[in-house]
Amino acid sequence: MTVITRPKAKPADAIKDASMAKQKAMMAAHYDRLSDAPETGQKVAATFVPGNLNELIMCFDMVNNLPEVNAIQNGLRRTSGSYVMEAEKLGHSEDVCTYVKSDIGMMARGNIGPNGRKLPNPDVLLLSYTGCFTFMKWFELLRREYGCETIMFQTPYMADGKITPDMIAYMVKQLKQDVIPKLEKVSGVKFDIDRLREYLKKSAVAEDDLVKVLQSAKHKPSPIDAYFGGIYYIGPIFGAFRGTDEAIDYYRFLREEVDQRIREGKGPVTPDGDMGKERYRLVVEGPPNYTNFRQFWKMFYDEGAVVVASSYTKVGGTYDFGFRHNPDKPLESLAEYCLNVYTNRNLPMRVDMLENYVNEYEADGLLINSIKSCNSFSAGQLLMMREVEKRTGKPAAFIETDLVDPRYFSAANVKNRLESYFQMIEQKRGGLRGAA
Repeated sequence: MTVITRPKAKPADAIKDASMAKQKAMMAAHYDRLSDAPETGQKVAATFVPGNLNELIMCFDMVNNLPEVNAIQNGLRRTSGSYVMEAEKLGHSEDVCTYVKSDIGMMARGNIGPNGRKLPNPDVLLLSYTGCFTFMKWFELLRREYGCETIMFQTPYMADGKITPDMIAYMVKQLKQDVIPKLEKVSGVKFDIDRLREYLKKSAVAEDDLVKVLQSAKHKPSPIDAYFGGIYYIGPIFGAFRGTDEAIDYYRFLREEVDQRIREGKGPVTPDGDMGKERYRLVVEGPPNYTNFRQFWKMFYDEGAVVVASSYTKVGGTYDFGFRHNPDKPLESLAEYCLNVYTNRNLPMRVDMLENYVNEYEADGLLINSIKSCNSFSAGQLLMMREVEKRTGKPAAFIETDLVDPRYFSAANVKNRLESYFQMIEQKRGGLRGAA
């Protein structure tokens, strides 16, 4: 008897709207530019997303490499798991941030980037410290590996919830006396403040359109998903494209696309096409899981749940609260940007933000995705959840996953908790109708 074996069916390609495809092409071009740096002669600056100084880096003709974005891209490609275990073999604890371990593991295996090509060694490590202590330890490891110039740009923590003139002055002093001179030394390019002003002017244009896109979720139905879809939207502006003509073009294109969806009364585009009827509107706190990103998102849109606002899409800038890069005060603007990012906000500020989102976006409640290895987000989340629930009267729930370690994503557990949460929302609605 002949046994016929059939190849396993591959999952269908994810459906993307035009802006998602455009973003993917932009990121691919950036990685190729990064890989080409040794041949083109461009110097490489490694930095992090929260508080990154992309406009300043471009003033020195340097290309920007973002280690946590590399980890995200490897998570989406499902290669991060092996990198994480490689780092653990080298002695890194299970409790260490999995972004770090993915990065260390990738370096240990030849530093092959998400584009399948070797990433160049950085010429400078630029740390705009904005509240995540892990970043400092991460760069200590990278400095030990590469032995390159390291710049620490200290951002005062907003413990009292306010930006003071002294904070701005302290940061501007660092820029003038330490950051800019070291970037000049590494790059061989003299700083031109008018060049910085031009980049900041372009940033502000793109930031305006990004805010309009994010605030489009106030419509019913929301034309976007501000958490899963939001990951695509924030990529260019939080990374290597802020301050560029490409960013302006992308966010204008994205805004026009979203405006069209509003006119047609459509909800978000999901990997399986247009989402069906909007049943639940959620605010989400915490980063997503990237190794099972599509499966995770499907658990939401299968139930008609759309995320109308999220804290994670503010990790690289809280533009929807009014901040814009200001070319008239270039160095002060860079300082204010770093101070305003989500990771630099204290817990009361975070609670206020989430409460505002629940009310302003007419959400049904708050969902927290607590990340096992991310202390910057997970510290205080239960307290935040209870406080937002008390203030808004809307139900809140708690799920647990990890960033880029597939061992800590339990699909059955997450799905059960989400289903229980949606039932809780229905019960709350029924109670309100009964009271009326």
